[in-house]
Formats: sequence, structure tokens, C-alpha cells
Amino acid sequence: MKLRVLVGCEYSGKVRDAFTKLGWDAWSCDLLTSESPGQHYQRDIAEVLGLGWDLGVFFPPCTDLAVSGAKHFAAKRADGRQQRSIDFFMSLANAPIDRIAIENPVGIMSTVWCKPDCIIQPYEHGHEATKTTCLWLKNLPVITPTKIVGKGERHVTKGGNSLPKWYNLPPSKDRWKIRSATFQGIADAMASQWTEHIRNIP
Repeated sequence: MKLRVLVGCEYSGKVRDAFTKLGWDAWSCDLLTSESPGQHYQRDIAEVLGLGWDLGVFFPPCTDLAVSGAKHFAAKRADGRQQRSIDFFMSLANAPIDRIAIENPVGIMSTVWCKPDCIIQPYEHGHEATKTTCLWLKNLPVITPTKIVGKGERHVTKGGNSLPKWYNLPPSKDRWKIRSATFQGIADAMASQWTEHIRNIP
């Protein structure tokens, strides 16, 4: 019987497809349609969390949680947006699945809940770019580097902030999608390393 993985809050299909290539019965789930062909639930993830998964890999929205948006926290606390995002994050952490990974950038969940189990970077997996990515893990090993390369170019904004050049994009309707997308090397590392771990469990 195939192992089953639910990749939550993913519309790109990158992580889902990485697991599919390794023989998993892999499904993505998001309110948006999938950008690539494959098994996809376009619905509220709460409706599918209990369908008997061996692994859940989740990418909850970070807009109200990431420290990069800290200047807006007061307003988001006042109108309830931040608490709703915290509650959603925790609903994934407490899902009825034996093995869980939750991805988010550096943010308030490290203090609201607990520190991440590991922090990874695209340049550790073949991409010349930085994007500090936290992983909270349940019954899974930390992700180890697969191909360390240069950290890539940086851009200094008018305000004096230093940002990865790939992140400095002109305004567009798809800018948030590009910035939030999972790098392929990280998707492949998740699939290969967690597949090996789970298949080797006695």
C-alpha cells in the first residue's frame, strides 16, 4: 500500500509532485486551484485532515505571523487577524496525523508556541538565494543540506534594508505568489529525506 501525504496550503504542486515522484499517494490542498496537474483538493483543509494520512506537510499563510510585518501587528491583533492565523496554524499542528511538518518564516509562533525544530535556506539545497525558513516537526528528522551553493546577490532598498535580489520584485498581482513559493531543492529534500526516514521505520 502506498504511503499517503497531504500537502496543505499548497497550490503550486511542487512539494506534492516531489512526493508523487517517490511513489506516494500525494495530495495538495488549498482554496486556490492547483497550478500543475495532480491530485488536489480545492477546499478548506479542515475537511480533509482526518482522511488517514501518513504525513502532513503544511504551509500556513504567514502574512499575520512573520516578523517582517511586525509594524502591522498592533492593528492585526486589534481586529483579530493575528489570532485567527495563530489558531489556524495550531489546528494544523494538532491535526490527527502521526507525522507533521509545518513551514513558516521567522515569526511569532516561536514565542506563541515553541521554537522551530530546524531552520533551512535555499542555498543549502542548490539555489543561490536566501529565505530563512522555519520547520516545526512532529516525529520527523530535521532537513539536512543537500547541495550548498552561494547565497546569491542582495539588493539595498531606499530605506537601507538589505534584501535578497530575487525577493525585490516590482509590484504585480502575482508578486506574493513568487515570494511565498517553495524552492524546488527544498521540496525535493523534504520528499527524499522524509521518505527514506519513514520507509526505514521498523
